[in-house]
Amino acid sequence: MADTTLDVRELPPVERHPKIHAAFDDLDAGESLTMLNDHDPKPLFYEMQAEVDAFDADNYTVEQRAPDEFAATFPKK
Repeated sequence: MADTTLDVRELPPVERHPKIHAAFDDLDAGESLTMLNDHDPKPLFYEMQAEVDAFDADNYTVEQRAPDEFAATFPKK
């Protein structure tokens, strides 16, 4: 199982979701995308849960590593 990490903290907010979705689409089943963000990506979690069938919401995790660093892992079914 591979894990891809994508740091979106330096990207303008409007560019983040398209880049995240593209990186997730590039994963094979069983792989995960770990995203580093400057805030809790809960809205993205709900978006992925509602719109992306391949997103394994049950195994999603998020960890706050610093006040401005969140690491969220989006597994792919």
